[in-house]
Amino acid sequence: MPLTFAPAAGLLASLDLLRIEIAQAVAHVRLNRPAKRNAVNDTLVAQLHTCFVNLPEAVHAVVLTGEGQHFCAGLDLSELSERSVAEGVLHSRTWHAAMDAIQFGRVPVVAVLHGAVVGGGLEIASSCHIRVAEASAYYGLPEGQRGIFVGGGGSARVPRLAGVATMTDMMLTGRVLDAQEGYQKGLSQYVVADGAGFAKGCELAEKIAGNAPLSNFSVMQALPRIADLSQPDGLFVESLMAAIAQGDDAAKQRVRAFLEKRAGKVEKS
Repeated sequence: MPLTFAPAAGLLASLDLLRIEIAQAVAHVRLNRPAKRNAVNDTLVAQLHTCFVNLPEAVHAVVLTGEGQHFCAGLDLSELSERSVAEGVLHSRTWHAAMDAIQFGRVPVVAVLHGAVVGGGLEIASSCHIRVAEASAYYGLPEGQRGIFVGGGGSARVPRLAGVATMTDMMLTGRVLDAQEGYQKGLSQYVVADGAGFAKGCELAEKIAGNAPLSNFSVMQALPRIADLSQPDGLFVESLMAAIAQGDDAAKQRVRAFLEKRAGKVEKS
């Protein structure tokens, strides 16, 4: 049964460059600058940060989309001003804070990608946990042709998905990947027909929201950090996280339900 979304209230309703709706445990956050192909300006970055650090407690998963024909065409170059080196560092760090609020926030985020997923748009997408691409999606990193460098976390996140060689190619040559190429490189986990992305995103978000919150939090917070550790250190952190998760009351109830045959088995969908 499709989720029925209603507009968010309070602070979230005041974020004019986002459209935020909530249905039970799932929030739908929509980039809302369609006339600009959802290009990112400073206000939109700040509103993304505000949104993800102020999600209601009842929300356990987010679906992130873009209004109009594109997910996000990247940095709004019309608002790019000349900055000193110090100002440039501080500006980049505001992006980092917003992207960290998505990747290392309270709940998992499913991005639904269509049309342009370019520059800063790819940086936003790479900070999400699951990416569903519609057939129209295409990926680009045009910073190399614009005389600039990624500043929103792309150099740390995109290579972890698609590899350094792929990102190097995209930045040096301007290569654009279509939805299928992006899937093969690891930029998305799913490819669906045009128009089917939101339904798929909601389906995945509902599944995620049904998990034990501590389990979701462990996956979000521990997995990327373990990947950056040496194997012995990573295994020790894994042991800590496994013990913490197993000690949670929700986990005990779910294991008990499985043993008593009240929970479904793993099956191929």
